[in-house]
Amino acid sequence: MLKILVVEDDTNTRKLMCAVLKQNGFETYGAEDGIIALHLMEQQHFDLVVLDLMMPNMDGYELTRQLRLSWENLPILMVTAKQEPKDKRKGFLVGTDDYMTKPVDEQEMILRIKALLRRAKIASEHKLTVDKVVLDYDALTVSREDKVITLPQKEFYLLFKLLSYPNMIFTRLQLMDEIWGVESETDDHTLNVHINRLRDRFRDWSEFEIVTVRGLGYKAVKKT
Repeated sequence: MLKILVVEDDTNTRKLMCAVLKQNGFETYGAEDGIIALHLMEQQHFDLVVLDLMMPNMDGYELTRQLRLSWENLPILMVTAKQEPKDKRKGFLVGTDDYMTKPVDEQEMILRIKALLRRAKIASEHKLTVDKVVLDYDALTVSREDKVITLPQKEFYLLFKLLSYPNMIFTRLQLMDEIWGVESETDDHTLNVHINRLRDRFRDWSEFEIVTVRGLGYKAVKKT
């Protein structure tokens, strides 16, 4: 069972969040401030931390900084009543992975937590699984049962990016900057060629497809 640490100084809010997480299959632990949270982190492993921003003794910004020093890849969800863009920017700059404002929608919180855990698993294992399909980042391979396809580097990175965030639309500029680099002179034609090659390779595969979103870009969609 995945363990989640909830760091929140308000007792009722902390208990409610822990109860919601338990109902959704997580093992939860609570801490009323950053100092207690760090002590618990040193005692056992946690898969994700949900933390409040405004707390006594050590606020959420400083706690996030401290967590990043020792747990670089730990997923962190910051929850706060502060809604100003500058507060969100500061949260991301100190190292949070996601940011929610209070009052928190419980269902949205669970969805965000599951997404963060999924991305963390992908990052740690360098593998992505879509039904029976497995993408191995280190080997640049896409396999399904006994069939293994080794892709050219850019094609693989492109497919891996799209499938890591199913149904999310990426603009052409986003994909070109991330896969080829901001300084690259890659144009729309190069991206289109790579997208078409991927479509040709996996045209008969039932697990996913790459969809063109007219006027915006591309997204990967799971078929099953």
